[in-house]
Amino acid sequence: MSDLSDIRLLVEVIESGGFNRAAARLGISKSIVSRRIAALEASLGAQLLSRTTRGVSPTEAGLEFKRRGERILADVAEAREAVAEQGGAMIGRLRLSVPLVFGLRHITPLLADLAERHPRLEIDVSFSDRLVDLIGEHFDAAIRIGELSDSSLVARRIAPVRAALVASPAYLDRRGRPREPADLLQHDCLLYTSVNALDWKFRSGKRWVSVRPSGRLRADNGEATVQFAVAGLGIANAPDFIVSQDLRSGALEVVLPEYPTPEFGIYVLRPPGPHVPAKVRALIDTMIARFGDAPDWCQ
Repeated sequence: MSDLSDIRLLVEVIESGGFNRAAARLGISKSIVSRRIAALEASLGAQLLSRTTRGVSPTEAGLEFKRRGERILADVAEAREAVAEQGGAMIGRLRLSVPLVFGLRHITPLLADLAERHPRLEIDVSFSDRLVDLIGEHFDAAIRIGELSDSSLVARRIAPVRAALVASPAYLDRRGRPREPADLLQHDCLLYTSVNALDWKFRSGKRWVSVRPSGRLRADNGEATVQFAVAGLGIANAPDFIVSQDLRSGALEVVLPEYPTPEFGIYVLRPPGPHVPAKVRALIDTMIARFGDAPDWCQ
């Protein structure tokens, strides 16, 4: 019967889609991967992979073995973590998905501290604004910002985030400062295309009002829209954690400060289940200690 390393190897080959990519991710040679998979198939008496000139794909038997093998690997990992936790240590791998800009600015130093405190913990981070499938793609947790859709995932709110309408003083001196949200229709607005909402919302008294802005500059990255704003090209609507430094330096100023913008949240999401892995709990505790209800970008 195969050992756990062979199970991990097969899972990696199927998820990577080939021997070369699996070998690169595991840090071993392609010949070793091929030889061990062949030995695994021989011991089981079944073909697990279908090999073609364009790569490999799992057979029905391979998919079944992968499903059961992943369950075994998860149980073993949970058992190891539970035992290590009793001894005061933390082991295993934390696979985490984080938003690109927020991750680079605020989560990377936090993870560096976490890694220093737990030298036996492996950390595998995906920096992307894509909404990953935590369960299907085997992530332990994801950090997400905004309004959460209904799902079976378990969410923990960490800190508030508010949208900020900003522009450079030079742009506002040239084009004038909007006095009410409707004035934005006469301005160049910098559009962030990765969000589903097309409207910008503002609190006016006891109600919310919406404006659908237009502009010639669009980007799927909030950092890019802010850089356009710093360059004096228009008005951006971006999270406060991106614009805080530019506001403090005077490179940007708040537009329509008397009309509050919506507040959102930063969340840690994890797969459902009563057991919270120690590595995920450590991530949550570290984020709460670092950000809490008064994030440093709001100070």
